[in-house]
Amino acid sequence: MSHDHARTPTMDLRAGQTRALWMSLWANGVFMFVQLAGGLVFGSLALLADSAHMLSDVGALAIALVAHRLLQRPASDRHTYGLQRAEVLAAQANGLILLAAAAWIVVEALDRLRAPQDVQGSGLVVVAFFGLVINVGSAVLLRRNQGNSLNMRGAFLHMALDALGSVAALVAGLGVLFWEATWLDAAASIAIAVLIVWSAIHLLREATHVLLEGTPKGIDPASVKHALSEDPAVESVHHLHLWNLASDVLALSAHVVVRDEATLHEAQLHGDRLRGMLGDRFGIGHSTLELECHACESSVTVVGTSESRQRSSAD
Repeated sequence: MSHDHARTPTMDLRAGQTRALWMSLWANGVFMFVQLAGGLVFGSLALLADSAHMLSDVGALAIALVAHRLLQRPASDRHTYGLQRAEVLAAQANGLILLAAAAWIVVEALDRLRAPQDVQGSGLVVVAFFGLVINVGSAVLLRRNQGNSLNMRGAFLHMALDALGSVAALVAGLGVLFWEATWLDAAASIAIAVLIVWSAIHLLREATHVLLEGTPKGIDPASVKHALSEDPAVESVHHLHLWNLASDVLALSAHVVVRDEATLHEAQLHGDRLRGMLGDRFGIGHSTLELECHACESSVTVVGTSESRQRSSAD
């Protein structure tokens, strides 16, 4: 059995990802208090909603940072793959935080629609504008360092949606300032909540797919099997499995039948060549290949039939 523990290009992004998360955390943490104060002073639910979303952003960035540190810990006897899945759990936590924030925003917005309150449009516009600058800057920074990490994607979604929330708050402020349309403040809040729910559901679905060890996004198992079978030394491939250790770390295991009887040294050379091909063509950084001189018996059973159960018990 062969193992490849070489680092992949996406793994080398993690130092930059840590810096991006820290910078975004500080910027959003400071402005969250500015936005909260502005919402209270100017009577704007849109600003209060956006500050609540920003609070979820700060929590999300903190969770992302902790998870980012955990996934870089080396493997141990207790966790032989390390803590790679910590970033996927962080993505799920961020998705749930987003849903909770959206629910609070909708409840408050409906109350405002039933009983409109005075909103100072000029103050709302000023705070929303600076919030937009902070959100866009953080989103761009996180996007540049995102790679294929679900954890980083979750943090980016928080920033991107907060930027959209700032746009909605800015539009609401202009409506209040020029047309005294105070209802726009609550309507903008509901629009923000809808965007939050959409992104949260998408993030939760992807994180759950990784936790259930589904096939990595963008990878076709048939194409991987065909690529292995194309090697001159390979007769057939079976028991091929693809999954994510972390959202940006692909893993594979497979049984590979070689054409001719090979020495142990020749088998190792075959395995090294195949693993190199998997890394170059598919970005699979962790591959386990079991090289065989003939197919194992279990590979020819038909799973789920009474015949297969009889044949398996006979073996």
